[in-house]
Amino acid sequence: MAKYDPVKQKDWQIAEIAEAEMISFDAMCDKLQIPKDERIPHGQKIGRVDYMKCLNRLRSKPDGKYIEVTAITPTPLGEGKSTTSMGLIEGLGKRGVNVGGCIRQPSGGPTMNVKGTAAGGGISLLIPMTEFSLGLTGDINNIMNAHNLAMVAATARLQHEFNYDDAQLAKRNLKRLNIDPKNFEMGWIMDYCGQALRHIIIGMGGKMDGFMMKSSFGIAVSSEVMAILSVFTSLEDLRTRLNNMVVAYDKKGNPVTTGDLEVGNAMTAWMLPSINPTLMQTVEGQPCFVHAGPFANIAVGQSSIVADQIGLKLFDYHITESGFGADIGFEKFWNVKCRFSGLIPNVSVLTATVRGLKHHGVKAGALPCPPGKPVPKEYFSAGKETMKWLEEGVENAVHHVRSIKKAGINPVVCINSFHFDSDEEHAVIRRACEAEGARVAVSKHWQYGGEGALEFADAVIEACKDKPQFKFLYPNEMPLRQRVETIAKEVYGADGVDFAPEAVAKAKRFEADPKYNEYATMMVKTHLSLTADPTKKGTPKGWRLPVRDFLVYGGAKFICPVCGAISLMPGTGSDPAFRRVDVDVKSGKVTGLF
Repeated sequence: MAKYDPVKQKDWQIAEIAEAEMISFDAMCDKLQIPKDERIPHGQKIGRVDYMKCLNRLRSKPDGKYIEVTAITPTPLGEGKSTTSMGLIEGLGKRGVNVGGCIRQPSGGPTMNVKGTAAGGGISLLIPMTEFSLGLTGDINNIMNAHNLAMVAATARLQHEFNYDDAQLAKRNLKRLNIDPKNFEMGWIMDYCGQALRHIIIGMGGKMDGFMMKSSFGIAVSSEVMAILSVFTSLEDLRTRLNNMVVAYDKKGNPVTTGDLEVGNAMTAWMLPSINPTLMQTVEGQPCFVHAGPFANIAVGQSSIVADQIGLKLFDYHITESGFGADIGFEKFWNVKCRFSGLIPNVSVLTATVRGLKHHGVKAGALPCPPGKPVPKEYFSAGKETMKWLEEGVENAVHHVRSIKKAGINPVVCINSFHFDSDEEHAVIRRACEAEGARVAVSKHWQYGGEGALEFADAVIEACKDKPQFKFLYPNEMPLRQRVETIAKEVYGADGVDFAPEAVAKAKRFEADPKYNEYATMMVKTHLSLTADPTKKGTPKGWRLPVRDFLVYGGAKFICPVCGAISLMPGTGSDPAFRRVDVDVKSGKVTGLF
């Protein structure tokens, strides 16, 4: 019997077998020739790498090939970007090349809810899986502490300014900031999907219990601090960004920043351990960093720039992953991460599944896959009816291939294959995507690991031989609303954009100030549709994108157009994953993670 059988074994069972034989953190560092003074162990299995020392040591070494992994518009369960990233690393490893990668740290929200751990799946899995899924080396905890410290600073200051006159404030070496309690940019964060906390009242009680006001919670990965961890490029840059976060506005509408509250430096102290990426490995023993974890529908959706910087020095092929579908994850990689980092990708991998593309065959009668519900059994067979779903739904993959080509990046379509797929179904996807000029590979990494990903690895190696003709979608000088229109039309396929009056007023203010030219346009949109309506599947035509508001992240330097009814705090479904997670009280091992 084979060591691993994903058809019969759960991911946590595969991880348990692999972890018994995994390479120790020190042995992995020895393999990568990382000296002892750059190692920050966290137990025996994992640890951080001191990115500043590592990057300084390798600064003169040429970069390896830079490969991004994205996906079609997903079902609520996702289409396997992390699985594909791990599979590609394992496949390239089987080809004998020096390969590694970096993926995002999972949020406790999806891990304990519907989507799972984001460690990959089957034999294409990141280990140790339990540590990865349950906090890892503490980055999200540090982000929550840093973010909530800013809110503590702002709400305490609001209380003191309400209770004390200017003379009393002066005795405490404070000047009145005149914070408007009705105009906060930030709320509190936690790392779960807690819809009951979206709208709250704080400060109830006496005058020493705070100032009573409306407030809110978002999920931790939506925090601007998480976004900053993803895009910072030096410790000095990190501290500057953490001091420029807009917490609220004063009564004249001027921003009140973390620097004004004198809290940004302390936030940097909380974040200091988290500037260094965590080094882990695949089931087959290839290295992979984990660093940062912002969602792509409400944030930047990328692992960190600094992890990519050192990965490109350590590896000849460095794999990175963008969140959700290519309309948001890849678009932000293309126009935000690459702009901030100056790094040029060689290849973008579009992950597609037969199941996911059938899901987009709505005009052909595809059954819905609502969040929190099992995928209908019809998706797992190749009948005459479901083949029609696929033939129509494959246009969604074609749409994303065209977007990648607009960036001047070589697209490789990876058909993330499962044991219930048919060759005929794969052929439908191959024909459609090859007709658009993409390389296409069927990969069975989920079931067979690196051996199942050799065709995929070879396609990526070939694509890396072509010189990319990289270009951004828009210049920094393009006005904000025109940028949004360009993204909506060129990436989403919209006919245009409808801005709400409040959004127009804010946009005019941003467009009038040249400093905002350098701010990235960070779209906030559902990941479940090309449109702003998560129920609209396929490749819709004849629609317009509604923008109801703009958020500003002064430290990350993002302006965020908010499209549709998306919330910064997702909700927990009726059948969440935490119902199946347990601990074996004799061995202390966690079971049930997926």
